[in-house]
Amino acid sequence: MTTIYDVARRSGVSPATVSRVLSGRRNVDPELSEKVRAAVAELGYRPNGVARNLRKSSTNLWAVVISDIENPFFTSLVRGLEDVAQTEGYHVVLCNSDEDPAKEAAYASAVLTDQMAGVVISPTSTAEGVQLLADAKIPLVMIDRRVEGVEADTVLVDNEHGAFEGVKHLIDGGYRRIACITGPRKVSTAMDRLAGYRSALRAGGIRYDKDLVRHADFREAGGYAAMESLLELPDPPEALFATNNLMTVGALECLARKGLRAPDDIALVGFDDIPWADLVIPSLTTVAQPTYELGRTAGMLLKDRTTSPGRPPSTVTLRTELHIRATSAPKKN
Repeated sequence: MTTIYDVARRSGVSPATVSRVLSGRRNVDPELSEKVRAAVAELGYRPNGVARNLRKSSTNLWAVVISDIENPFFTSLVRGLEDVAQTEGYHVVLCNSDEDPAKEAAYASAVLTDQMAGVVISPTSTAEGVQLLADAKIPLVMIDRRVEGVEADTVLVDNEHGAFEGVKHLIDGGYRRIACITGPRKVSTAMDRLAGYRSALRAGGIRYDKDLVRHADFREAGGYAAMESLLELPDPPEALFATNNLMTVGALECLARKGLRAPDDIALVGFDDIPWADLVIPSLTTVAQPTYELGRTAGMLLKDRTTSPGRPPSTVTLRTELHIRATSAPKKN
């Protein structure tokens, strides 16, 4: 392997000069700098990242730990984060916890072992992995979800308000018996969206009925099973609010297999926009999140935390937007 000393010998300068050139310092004679760069190109030299990181006690890597890599919600979010990282000279390493606290904790340990410069994490239902990172004082931003008891920069959307608007839209359309498929009880987004659902019912003068609520796993299979369970009720719902995109897809699949259709048989509003939401027939009403902005904001907070580690943690809450389409058409008399 070519070393910095080989480059120094080829270019006729000291190893210290080679180091200054490669680190971008400007206090090197332009002629010497050119010789060094020519030698680097000729020898195919690549800096030893491991050794450099040991000297610096950190890398130029940001880890982003997401809870479900199959969820398209995270695609634009990671892009927003990566755009900030590239501008600031960092690279992003993508980790998928798969909603598994053990995997999340393992990734947290890897972040510390590999001395990564910071981490953005969408936490699972427990605090173990996030707490490990927080205790290590690594620059940390939680995204999409909160973890009680952990003080860290956080980027959220106004889940309760978004859910309220989606359910209120159904109520305004004449629907009264409205079901809700939400996520696990220990996940903050699931409970916030359930709270918005309940608030909208209360504002509309509709009594909350726990028999119309299902807690699922934020995945298609969970949405399918929950929808199937609701349809088996003696008095099935006339409308549905599903609190994430994958469960919305599962619910739609269940309806299709039962020979039912939105909104004729059951009106539907989903949370999280879906790329094809306005292309399917009937088009899908959704509560859209600003996913790119979520990632970009997380990246800016992580950059600021890296440069100002002592500042108090901050929480940024972004607004959702209701996209009204065909699946929530007003109830026919």
